[in-house]
Amino acid sequence: MPLPRNLIVRYVLLAAGVLAIIMLMHANYDQATQLLGSVRQLHPLLRTVSYQPGDPKPVNACFTVLARNSDWRSLRQSMQQIEDRFNHRFNYPYVFLNDEPFSDEFKNMTQSMTNAPVHYGQIPAAHWSYPEWIDRDKAARRRKEMHEKGVMYGGSESYRHMCRFESGLFFQHPLLEQFDYYWRLEPGVQYTCDIDYDPFLFMKQRRIKYGWTIAVYELMDTVPTLWESVKRFVAAHPEDIPAHNSLWWVSRDNGTTYNGCHFWSNFEIVDLSFYRSEQYMRFFDFLDREGGFFYERWGDAPVHSIAAALFLQKEEVHWFRDMGYYHPGWQHCPSGDAWKANRCTCNPHDKDKTITSQGWGRCSREWELLPDTPQPDRKALSSD
Repeated sequence: MPLPRNLIVRYVLLAAGVLAIIMLMHANYDQATQLLGSVRQLHPLLRTVSYQPGDPKPVNACFTVLARNSDWRSLRQSMQQIEDRFNHRFNYPYVFLNDEPFSDEFKNMTQSMTNAPVHYGQIPAAHWSYPEWIDRDKAARRRKEMHEKGVMYGGSESYRHMCRFESGLFFQHPLLEQFDYYWRLEPGVQYTCDIDYDPFLFMKQRRIKYGWTIAVYELMDTVPTLWESVKRFVAAHPEDIPAHNSLWWVSRDNGTTYNGCHFWSNFEIVDLSFYRSEQYMRFFDFLDREGGFFYERWGDAPVHSIAAALFLQKEEVHWFRDMGYYHPGWQHCPSGDAWKANRCTCNPHDKDKTITSQGWGRCSREWELLPDTPQPDRKALSSD
């Protein structure tokens, strides 16, 4: 006669607890933490955990959504997907940000989609405008030039404000100060597989700082001088680069040039201590002074990705390969056992959508080839 499910769960927990105590007695704290964090991954019965509204969460985290009032229809789809696939059991709160006040229609719609707490905030004017050192006439000329060249969003002023805000200002909003982790959610995206574990807890237990699901090449005509600015920063702050970094992933020539690889930041789950660190803020402030957010069209995706590759150790960055995610144009779809177990509705063999099957998806595939211990070549990174 098979054991009842609840007894199996208890036995697994008991065994893990005993082993963890033994490890702690021998001062193996890291191993004990890793063991306990792996239990739910090793045993599927332990992965289906629910948090009720009002329950204290093991991780102080939220979804963060940058949206306009007109986005409420496409956002409704995104929220339905994330609630159905994940958050109806976990009830993590939402933080909505807008450069204008949110309408009652927007608030009513978003509140109707979830049982979780919902917060609404307006972006400070200083975070959605030109800093004093930017020459606005020069910025306007450069927008016109990029628009005439057909650069995507090359002529958009608001897009540049958005990129700057997402690169280094969103986590400074007062509503975000109370949270330790955030999951970026955007209008019009789809989550096509069940997520039956807590990614925030997964990251916290493993000390992961940055999580991603799609990586692509950047449009290099949007960032023609970004890497030169990065090299000037690294030359001034070589102490910020740890030995076990991921430089190889963003530069195949030891830092001389940028290959364009970046995590597609419309999906990212991040330990906000990374963005709030002195190291990252020095980096953002330096880039902000360089002017590339307005004179070119530097995006938050390459800024976040280069920072993660240079400043984090390789094991602090995680590819959530088990998550099905679609952003108009491209998708990541798990395959094999993960596709079956997570009730995925995406098609991993759809070559027109699945990014890893296209040339643009080489950045995702090459992440797996990342050397175990790449060493920074500070001489190559130098601007000299």
